[in-house]
Amino acid sequence: MDLLKLIALDEEDLKIVSAHLQDAVLRVGDMAFLPREHRFAVLLNRFDWLSAETKPAGEGFRRQRCGLRFEKVLNAQIKNVSLQRRSDALELLAIDFEEHNPPGGYITLTFAGGAAVRLEVDCIEAELRDLGLVWKTGKKPNHPDDQSETKTAS
Repeated sequence: MDLLKLIALDEEDLKIVSAHLQDAVLRVGDMAFLPREHRFAVLLNRFDWLSAETKPAGEGFRRQRCGLRFEKVLNAQIKNVSLQRRSDALELLAIDFEEHNPPGGYITLTFAGGAAVRLEVDCIEAELRDLGLVWKTGKKPNHPDDQSETKTAS
């Protein structure tokens, strides 16, 4: 199996990264803002949407451990996330970019339940990289317009 490695340098690239990370799950303690390095990093368990498209329900859906990092980060803000509750799980819905002082702006990681992380960046510079650990899950995340099974975060 090939490991996924994506670089995002503009808004279109970031949309591709967001699509691969839709329904990824993580723990609050797996996020870190490193102000001196101007970096934000997070470890996630992404649902493998590419392999899911080719497999029937229940036949080998899987999650992949991956890392996501953003460079050139000036500031990080959180909404509805308690940093003291490090074991709380979050489900990533999307990553969006709002331009402000081009090429800079705000990257927002939006999670289910109203949680969010907002990063102020000089420019878009992100990397998504699979880390090798893969496991099977019996369920595929479901969205309101899907006709598939119930949404879970395995």
